[in-house]
Amino acid sequence: METGEAAQPLNQDSARRYSRAKLRLSLSATAIELVLLAALAFTGASLGIEHAVVRRLPAQASAWLIVLGYVAALGALLKLASLPFSLAEQHIEIRYGLNRQSWASWWRDEAKGLALEAILGLAAIELIYALLRSAPRTWWLWGWLAFLAFTILLAQLAPVLLFPLFFKFRELSPENPNEAELIRRLSSRAAAAGARIRGIYEWMLGEKTVKANAALAGWGATRRVLISDTLMQTAGVDEIEAVFTHELGHHVHRHIRQGLLLQAGLSLAGFWLSARVLERLTPVLHLHGIADIAGLPLLALVVAALSLLLLPAANAFSRRLERQADDYVFSSTGRVEPLIQGLERLAQRNLAEVSPPRWKEAIFYSHPAIATRIRRAREWEKQRAATAP
Repeated sequence: METGEAAQPLNQDSARRYSRAKLRLSLSATAIELVLLAALAFTGASLGIEHAVVRRLPAQASAWLIVLGYVAALGALLKLASLPFSLAEQHIEIRYGLNRQSWASWWRDEAKGLALEAILGLAAIELIYALLRSAPRTWWLWGWLAFLAFTILLAQLAPVLLFPLFFKFRELSPENPNEAELIRRLSSRAAAAGARIRGIYEWMLGEKTVKANAALAGWGATRRVLISDTLMQTAGVDEIEAVFTHELGHHVHRHIRQGLLLQAGLSLAGFWLSARVLERLTPVLHLHGIADIAGLPLLALVVAALSLLLLPAANAFSRRLERQADDYVFSSTGRVEPLIQGLERLAQRNLAEVSPPRWKEAIFYSHPAIATRIRRAREWEKQRAATAP
């Protein structure tokens, strides 16, 4: 692992075609979702689903049971609508040579994802509608606080409870001579950054994809380093260290806290707006009060539309954090080449579009484009050389 394999030339023709295919698919899926939610909310179809559910339940069924039945019916409808897009996405990954996953494995992941969505989604919706029934004026505030608590809990538990549902992990061992140097260098970087980590793990992405990735995941007692096997098998220690140091930059600059504050503000706006829209449109849509479960598509439509409108601003914020994390790599290592090589390798393995159109980067990219990041690295290198004694 000292030097790694040389990165292959970037195939930008394929990368651009792949990026366009993925973007068209994503936009189509989003449009269908918005149209379907609007149709359910404004044509009376949602009330029809509710009536059909109630007719099949025992007389005087509890509100909890009605919500359960409605969510099951609505969830099945939305899943059927999204399934063709999920299948199309898998076909795109196969067509461009990025996929290694068998269809049987893919269907197992789909089933696990559906079960997880059903459990977490149902719990969240049951809570929201319990709040709508018990605190109709302030439900949005209590719902927002519950959402924040759940977000923090999920960030802490995801590496130990959720990620292993879909991927295998193996903790690197200092007893392995091929891993000892990497462990030493990453642990040293983490200590210098004041980041307490609970192990460095190999992330078995290679069973499903040729793509590579690395992350600093978890919070507190679950914080750990994740490095994909696809990166470890091809990159040298210097590159992996640079990519990892970028992740440490997020810790040093308290980006997790900043991200949570932004998410808290946006979600508060979302809950408040949902409450106002629900109050205003409840009589228009012939709902039986704001706690009528038939109003769920309207709430989902408000959240989806707001997320779409705020996407460029949220991504601009994210790109600013990523630039700061890159700068931390340069200042703490004094070198730019390892990160540049790592970015080029990730671009090659992930078939990333190195120089996308400016409008595309501004709207859809949570990270600066690879070319932008490399150009920034070269500028830092020139400034350092100009000021060197």
